[in-house]
Amino acid sequence: MCSSSFSDIREEINQYKGKPIKCRVTHSRNKVEETHGVVVDVYPKLFTLFIESQQSHISFSYAEILTKELEIELV
Repeated sequence: MCSSSFSDIREEINQYKGKPIKCRVTHSRNKVEETHGVVVDVYPKLFTLFIESQQSHISFSYAEILTKELEIELV
């Protein structure tokens, strides 16, 4: 995903709604967490994923994609 504004990112995430994605989150001290989920809802400031392996929901902001802390791609 190589969008440059919140509205572009939101539109692209909205196209992923209901589809399986791979999510890669970079935490502090170079820790990387990779998981698979499904985009459930898209809101003006954030979006939510259902993580199948944990049977839970998690939310991310579009700023995390813009700052490259979060990378997502379709599976």
